[in-house]
Amino acid sequence: MILMELDLKKLIKNLSDIYDADSKDTFVSLYINKKEDKKFLERRIKACRSILKEDLLRNFDKTIYKINNTIPKINSNHIAIFASDKNHFLKYISFNIELKNLLVVDSSPYIRPLARILDEWESFSLVLISTNYAKIFSVDFGQVKDEKSLSKDVINKHKKGGWSQARFNRIRKGQIHDFLNEVADALQKRDDEQIIIAGPGVTKNQFIEMLPQNISKKIVDVVDISIDDEKEILKKSIYIISEKEDRKSHEAVDLLKQEILKDGLAVYGIKDTFYALKSGQVELLIIQKDIKIKGWLCEKCQVVEKGIKSRCPYCSNTTSRVDIFEELLEFAERTDAEVEFTDDEEIANLGHIGAILRYK
Repeated sequence: MILMELDLKKLIKNLSDIYDADSKDTFVSLYINKKEDKKFLERRIKACRSILKEDLLRNFDKTIYKINNTIPKINSNHIAIFASDKNHFLKYISFNIELKNLLVVDSSPYIRPLARILDEWESFSLVLISTNYAKIFSVDFGQVKDEKSLSKDVINKHKKGGWSQARFNRIRKGQIHDFLNEVADALQKRDDEQIIIAGPGVTKNQFIEMLPQNISKKIVDVVDISIDDEKEILKKSIYIISEKEDRKSHEAVDLLKQEILKDGLAVYGIKDTFYALKSGQVELLIIQKDIKIKGWLCEKCQVVEKGIKSRCPYCSNTTSRVDIFEELLEFAERTDAEVEFTDDEEIANLGHIGAILRYK
């Protein structure tokens, strides 16, 4: 059965639980931009076929056949597909952002690029608001996935000989208040954990004061901008969230260093981080971006270590060669640990990986 997954976090969690304990190299993970470098897939298939033998080659060919049949049916240029003919498995997810072309054959789906996307492209709501018009955008992976417009006829001019100025002001304020309440109700129906408020004048500040605490605490920035500058505020809001993510990754490394200095709730380096992950102690896993280190995995013992070993020294079972950080990431997903990728140079000095612990 071919299944499309819409929830990236759920997909990562599900994929982290999947592996073939009987055979190596039965899952194909493909990240591809269909319109770019059309020969990429052809080259990678040829390279993998030259290495795989017998049953593994037959499974690979059948899996690739299914993938090639699936790709044209997906209405997106940017796709991640995870498949194994042997395990009767095929799932995919599409994106609005460019992916790095990648094809990995392993005993389990390769989830690291997905985890990077989830970490670096955080979703948020943007509210563009004035006294009589508002637009709420839901932004996911740098693209607008949903938008809602609201408007209200609000009196703007005082008619001479009609109402008194005081009465006019009361009515106008009441209309604006009712409209802002309507926008607030619409915003509360969104489930994004981050909100940016934008617009001209003081209306946006009045709107914020009306919001309940559970909504106002999600606001990450307030931007003064014309109500007509939709494209500009969308571009600016994506930059704001990106900058916030960069600060968050550096703050995570700072917290790790402080906990290490105090001999507190922290571990670092591959070995200590692995054992903390395996025991479910890790609250936040911090990984250096783009780092890869060779290691081996024993599926029977569920042990991961650096270096190369053909047999597990603990049980003599045949091991698999792995990207050690991919395996640690899978342990993190299985134990509901948060994951933060960072390019902070300090993490390299700590063995490229570390963790904030739930307990010690």
